[in-house]
Amino acid sequence: MEIELGRGKKARQAYGFDDVAIVPGRRTRDPEDVDLAWRLGGIDLALPLLASAMDGVVSPTTAILLGKLGGLGVLNLEGIFSRYENADAIGAEIAALPVDEATARMQELYTSPIEVDLMVAAIREMKAAGIVTAASLTPQRVEQYGAAVIDAGLDVLVIQGTVVSAEHVSTSGNALDLKSYIPTLPIPVVVGGTASYSSALHLMRTGAAAVLVGVGPGAACTTRGVIGVGVPQATAIADVAGARSQHLLETGERVAVIADGGMRTGGDISKAIACGADAVMIGSPLARATEAPGHGYHWGMATFHSSLPRGARVKVDQVASLEEIVNGPAHENDGRTNLMGALRTSMSTCGYQNIQEFQKAELVLAPSIQTEGKQLQRAQGVGMG
Repeated sequence: MEIELGRGKKARQAYGFDDVAIVPGRRTRDPEDVDLAWRLGGIDLALPLLASAMDGVVSPTTAILLGKLGGLGVLNLEGIFSRYENADAIGAEIAALPVDEATARMQELYTSPIEVDLMVAAIREMKAAGIVTAASLTPQRVEQYGAAVIDAGLDVLVIQGTVVSAEHVSTSGNALDLKSYIPTLPIPVVVGGTASYSSALHLMRTGAAAVLVGVGPGAACTTRGVIGVGVPQATAIADVAGARSQHLLETGERVAVIADGGMRTGGDISKAIACGADAVMIGSPLARATEAPGHGYHWGMATFHSSLPRGARVKVDQVASLEEIVNGPAHENDGRTNLMGALRTSMSTCGYQNIQEFQKAELVLAPSIQTEGKQLQRAQGVGMG
């Protein structure tokens, strides 16, 4: 439903995760009987969980750890692990920077040239560990480096930017034509971000195996404030899921929808799936792992942009192992550990056996869902307070 902003402009109401709640179904089932598996291109994955391609979240080591747990770590091929042999020391330096110096110093650090040999070595290290390897490049650099990393053994290529479109217009004549480029690649390609029905449908028509949904919702992202662009995630995911249905009707091919950002807890992840996502990509929740390369900090892909930074370095603290955050057991009651256990319990509580069934769950608008009856928690700073 459109709302009139003024005589010359109307707008749709949009909703985030805090605005909605999942309605229990008519049946329940045992959590052990819930199947969290999903498919990306021709690759079967045990958990619908991707780690964001951010330097404070994914190193080759953490990608291996997450891969062995059943998830998929996406390495940023334009970050510190492709620029520095001593990447861990660079991450530690970034974590130690004073707040008022962090952005400027990161701009300097990320001007160091990308080394193809480091990039290839990282992919081979991940591949040798026996996991599904995934890594991210921006549209501006994917043609330059894509062949080298695919030859090194990459299994999934993520072409990622703040917003990626299938119809980029450039007077320089150097725009990447996704529709021509993606079909030439021998591996599944994930593209994004996007946040609307029409843009997602066009991306699906390029031959992408999956699209990333999210413009500006991440904990370290300032895009929405800096340029005013973004759509709350519940609405964005539902719109893109609608594009998936249309594309399936047109072609018979099902493109995966990956919710990217804005999820803090297992409840948020559950809502993302119920809104229509096949999987989620998260950053800050995994940056809290003791093995995370950010040393207790998290920063986004545009934090260090040379002329218009659109991200912040945020403190997250390292509170649990990666395994505890992903699969538990949880020792806190705030929903930020055992994320997959929470999703499994949400699905079983509502009676759904697998991801595609859970996408049919009933949702309600519930602006009071975070505060109703929670006065004591909020006052004492415990639980969800």
